Amino acid sequence: MEIIDLSMPIEPHFRWPVDLAIKGDIAAGDPFRVSRISMTCHGFSHVDAQAHVIAHSPTIEATALSRVVGPCRVLDLRDVAPNQAIDADRLAAADPGGPEGEILLLSSGWDTKRDYRTREFWLDAPYLTREAALWLKDSKPTALAFDFPQDYPIRLLLDDKHVPFEQHVTHDICLRAGITLIEYVVNTRALTRPRTFLCAAPLKLPNADGSPARIFAIEGMV
Repeated sequence: MEIIDLSMPIEPHFRWPVDLAIKGDIAAGDPFRVSRISMTCHGFSHVDAQAHVIAHSPTIEATALSRVVGPCRVLDLRDVAPNQAIDADRLAAADPGGPEGEILLLSSGWDTKRDYRTREFWLDAPYLTREAALWLKDSKPTALAFDFPQDYPIRLLLDDKHVPFEQHVTHDICLRAGITLIEYVVNTRALTRPRTFLCAAPLKLPNADGSPARIFAIEGMV
């Protein structure tokens, strides 16, 4: 078995301020070194709860681990071009096939084409059409994992531009339907098989609408 890390490091980023404060210096005689972090729950590699988009709906601590830990099909989209719209036919062709109730990971290898620390990662990214989001919903996965900004309007938020919510197609269609979203995974090109075992457990943060997660795949388990 091989464990493959698919997580962005949580470090200063132009989109997401990170304040990491460290108290204590063991070399100077303090008994402990203690870190404190302040950051958004929707930055870096993270998991969305339905409360992110629906009022009075489940928050992140209600996400069952069985929804984000388990067998996963890898949809190979690694030949997509910058700013390409990914439609339902493209997803169907990339799906290796499997039962309902699995995790689907959409692997474009986008972080090897644009650095996620730059604006170009967001502005040039491929994205899903509404028909693609409907296809994903109809596939009935427990969760969807993406290694690119999957909804076109995500790029517009960099400049504080807003569009009707319906254009955030995976949030509007899939998350509303109870399919958990696992966003901004990286290093998916390291996956060599069409099926893997994915772990994307969010932190248990009562009343939060999302949470950072350490996301990794275990190849050879399925």
